[in-house]
Amino acid sequence: MEERFEMPRRPRRLRRTPAVRALFEECRVETADLIAPLFVREGGGAPTPVDSMPGIVRHSLPDLVEHCRVLSDLGIPGVALFPVTDPAVKDAVGTEALNPECLVLRAVRAVRAAVPRLLIFTDVALDPYTTHGHDGVLTADGTDVDNDRTVAVLARMAVLQAAAGSDFVAPSDMMDGRVGAIRRALDAAGWGGVGILAYAAKFASAYYGPFREAVGSAAAAGTRSLDKRTYQLNPANRREAVADALLDEAEGADVLMVKPAGPYLDVIAELRSATRVPIAAYQVSGEYAQIQAAAQRGWLDLERTREESVLAIKRAGADVILTYFAEALARARSGT
Repeated sequence: MEERFEMPRRPRRLRRTPAVRALFEECRVETADLIAPLFVREGGGAPTPVDSMPGIVRHSLPDLVEHCRVLSDLGIPGVALFPVTDPAVKDAVGTEALNPECLVLRAVRAVRAAVPRLLIFTDVALDPYTTHGHDGVLTADGTDVDNDRTVAVLARMAVLQAAAGSDFVAPSDMMDGRVGAIRRALDAAGWGGVGILAYAAKFASAYYGPFREAVGSAAAAGTRSLDKRTYQLNPANRREAVADALLDEAEGADVLMVKPAGPYLDVIAELRSATRVPIAAYQVSGEYAQIQAAAQRGWLDLERTREESVLAIKRAGADVILTYFAEALARARSGT
């Protein structure tokens, strides 16, 4: 006779059927949680593919507007815009970032006019505009980024982006004091309603390579691996990351972001316990590329892996997820 043992609690009761599992599911990723990062380039014509990021393209301005309409119709609440700057207008101090007619500002105005309900997030950093590919103005000897000179430029950038129609400016540079300076500049210019999504815990990660290819910052600097360790966080340091993020909150950040997301779930979780402000996490280009590459080799199930990857980010404590999978995830949820 088959032996049965007494167990007053059997955890498998709550996994027995799809309906039971759905009822007791602790965490869900909804389309409303997603922000789609998008690349925009000069010129017209069809989108151009990013070789290292299958399915991701550099949009022309007219195509960007149409794509934003599609994303909004799918229920995606916002987009983060990243310009592919013409090398001809780059220089050592990122002058083009302060051009009122630069590409990203034209893109913001176009998307704002065409899709007014869509939230627009704009990157505040100088790496798309500098010939050296760093996130700020270099010191006189060229060995490091000059923190305070850079912050002054970033504050002016943020005001221009707000005036163009950005809902949130997103400083990604990791300079000390930049959130406070940007908040003061926005308020002084009459843009008190524009939020700051701070890249509060941005690590000096190896996962950014495909992004740098997409925007041309790696090629501009002559290397695929820029050394940004004097301003981006040491991947070994969790406590420092949380301390940096809390400084940004104290300076007026409305949302704190951890980047990359997947390799730093512990940082997301610890920051969630340390603050009550919203937390965003950026599933970066390298995370996206490795899932796509493994799926193309038949080593992973693409749909299940992308779902699990963003679920882990949400479970760790992120309220908002920037991900290149945003459109695919939204379509899966809408059945389109």
